[in-house]
Amino acid sequence: MLEISNLTHTYGSGPAAHHALGGVDLSVAKGELVCIVGPSGCGKSTLLRSVAGLLRPGGGEVLLNGTPVDQAPDNLAVVFQDYSRSLFPWMSVADNVSLPLRRRKLDRRRRREAAMEALAQVGLGGAEGKYPWQLSGGMQQRVSIARALAYRPALLLMDEPFGSVDAQTREDLEDLTLRVRGHHNMTILLITHDIDESVYVGDRVVVLSKAPAKVVGDLRVDLPCPRDQITTREHPGFVHLRAEVGRLVRGLRNPSAATP
Repeated sequence: MLEISNLTHTYGSGPAAHHALGGVDLSVAKGELVCIVGPSGCGKSTLLRSVAGLLRPGGGEVLLNGTPVDQAPDNLAVVFQDYSRSLFPWMSVADNVSLPLRRRKLDRRRRREAAMEALAQVGLGGAEGKYPWQLSGGMQQRVSIARALAYRPALLLMDEPFGSVDAQTREDLEDLTLRVRGHHNMTILLITHDIDESVYVGDRVVVLSKAPAKVVGDLRVDLPCPRDQITTREHPGFVHLRAEVGRLVRGLRNPSAATP
């Protein structure tokens, strides 16, 4: 579904230039949930914005279902970390969720039905008449996820979507992501700085190097399903993968290279 070939990008020019992407190659199959991790400032969000068509990369190519991405595709949705800035405070929850559906040329009744269905799927049935500022942070992020689900995108991009909520809410949203992904067989590319999260929710974990970013690891996650916040994190396979991803993020290629 998604093909990224030799993607490069540089901010600025001359001695002050920042080389964010140094030739990223990545493919994502339909129905996969792929997590991308890497050191802080390595270019994860630059990569996501390039895939979303929000940023024109300096070089390389992004193909979505074989079509080059040179602007925001119609069949793509993004969930950002800062939910408070992605929701319109003067619009009700239902209206926030249904707003993008105007691009689908749906009438008001069908937009409303799609919004109500999506809100029910994220556990917010009955909250459609409230406003974002009346909800907790975790509930606001659920609204953002519901808006993406209602749009029924071919590809869902998530840019550190749980980084601004508390630990318990984060776990709840991780489980929500797995549920809705399973229900819709949705293809998801999730950017995160949390190694444990990447192993818990992902089918694959792709590790980027320090900037300029390149792929230094692509690990298949083979853990029992359905996943559970307690038993999955205790599983020996989870512990092993978490350690391997951690070594790659820190630039350590093998266990003997690790420092206490």
